[in-house]
Amino acid sequence: MRSPPPSTAPSPPKLIIQIPCLDEREHLPGTFSDLPRAIPGVGEIEVLIIDDGSRDGTSEVAAELGVHHIVRFPHNRGLAAAHMAGLDACLRLGADLVVNTDADNQYRGSDIARLLAPVLAGAADITVGDRQTDKIAHFSWIKRVLQRWGSALVRRASGTPVTDSTSGFRAMNRKAVSTLFVHNRFTYTLETLIQAGKAGLVVENVTIETNPKTRESRLFSSIPEYLRRNGPVIFRAYAMYWPVQTFGFLALLLVLLGLGLGGRFLYFYLLQPDISGHIQSLQVGVGAVVLGFVVGLMALLGDLLATNRRLNEELLARVRRLDAELAMDRRGRGEAVEGVLSTGAPSWLPEPEPEPEPKSQPEGNPT
Repeated sequence: MRSPPPSTAPSPPKLIIQIPCLDEREHLPGTFSDLPRAIPGVGEIEVLIIDDGSRDGTSEVAAELGVHHIVRFPHNRGLAAAHMAGLDACLRLGADLVVNTDADNQYRGSDIARLLAPVLAGAADITVGDRQTDKIAHFSWIKRVLQRWGSALVRRASGTPVTDSTSGFRAMNRKAVSTLFVHNRFTYTLETLIQAGKAGLVVENVTIETNPKTRESRLFSSIPEYLRRNGPVIFRAYAMYWPVQTFGFLALLLVLLGLGLGGRFLYFYLLQPDISGHIQSLQVGVGAVVLGFVVGLMALLGDLLATNRRLNEELLARVRRLDAELAMDRRGRGEAVEGVLSTGAPSWLPEPEPEPEPKSQPEGNPT
């Protein structure tokens, strides 16, 4: 009799929860203790801390708490760099799923399972936690309005249905992690959504609750500063992926302005020749038309660069996947992952299901 074929059922996915930190010695213990130790459908869970140049001993506290992996920068490099370093480390550590959360315990660990559900079901590549900013008590009215307008702008630029574009509470599958790249030095939240939409990744919203505010934001000190730093990020990302729409619209406006001024000059020159002047309309009109054609050439050049960029991103994504596979092979041989300090803390595994009790055999009838 032939033995049955070995089971080919895939093993449950590995989840890594990454937490960017900057001087979070005080808040990290509460955030870490709130994380779920088991999630239905997930095989093992590990926690990765990205220490962005902390000076208060955040990494040491993380190791004492039992955090599994630590990436430490010798000096502050910014949230965007910390986020990307975390994603690269997660790939090399063999993560199938990645959840990004904040160290100040703004987001609730109990919501991670709900955040992961669409990704586990294959219905989304990225899920974004919707904080329902209109209901957050410590948000001023102007911040709520800007959040609403900003999310609407990102929805239009990215082609995704995101409702809370600045939320850092996100879940991603391995495909999304290897596809996203952040190029600005400020934040990852907006640029990655625009990239995700351009790459055809499926983005979904998950309604979440937030914990009370514990401290002021370290990313920006005021709303004007946030707008000053994030506005160019959105424009650059949009112009990078849609250069024809961005510069083509501006070129069209300049050409129309130039033609209008030229028409004004011709009107007076042909119909009222006795009235002298209006040469300024001709000069400005010619300048506007010439500038419009120059901007139009910029749009065409930008389109060529955007095509080249997409090819480079696809190649870079493949290189990252290959690098991750090589790193996992080295890790399987007991070698350390470059740039990652693994503390040796055991992974969080789901509790084994209790074995069914053996059925009792009926007693035989006496003869």
